[in-house]
Amino acid sequence: MRILAILLALAAVGFGQAAPVSTPDAKRLSDPVPAITTNTAKPANQVVIPAGTRVPLSLKYAISTKGTREGDAVYAETTFPIAINDRVLVPAGTYVQGRISHIQRGGHVKGRAEVLMHFTSLIYPSGYTVMLPGSIENSAGVDRTTVKDKEGTIQEDSDAGHKAGTVASTAGTGAIIGGLSNGVKGGLIGAGAGGAVGMAIASLSRGKDIQMMAGTTFEMVIERDVALDGDRIRR
Repeated sequence: MRILAILLALAAVGFGQAAPVSTPDAKRLSDPVPAITTNTAKPANQVVIPAGTRVPLSLKYAISTKGTREGDAVYAETTFPIAINDRVLVPAGTYVQGRISHIQRGGHVKGRAEVLMHFTSLIYPSGYTVMLPGSIENSAGVDRTTVKDKEGTIQEDSDAGHKAGTVASTAGTGAIIGGLSNGVKGGLIGAGAGGAVGMAIASLSRGKDIQMMAGTTFEMVIERDVALDGDRIRR
């Protein structure tokens, strides 16, 4: 009986041990970890707007050196389709957005009014948006201005002739008044006094502001190649 009891006890101990459990999610530590890849493939229908392409624009909202501030947004719209290799890459009516990079009013004595803007994105009628670097190429639609540098700064033409005219006009008026009252000597004195008044008026008055109303036309130049997904241009 004692031997039977010992055998039964050994059997109970054997059944009580937990069997190893295998789960479907378990993996061996030696299994290789799959690599994470990034899809950098180019669109199958990629097209390019080459650097130097000129795009005619029309301003959507007014810009003025009197009221516009540096950092303000610029909104424009293309007025004519841009086609390359018999394919329209920028249709008319594409929105162009940018920022005012620099702006200043004309000075009292020196310094002309200036506006510098840079364009940053094209927004197609489909909603497809493309980032770009663009600047002003010419300002033919902005009265009395020129583009003074490669950055595309629009500068008001010199106002020196207008100020010289103011001095001459007031000097002439003073000479007439002086001559009527005191002869030749009075005329000379009057001319000097009138000229001094004219100089004061000219020095106190600012140079003309640059005014670009909605609808003002100018030309943007694209500064580097811009890649487009051709399948999204006309969606």
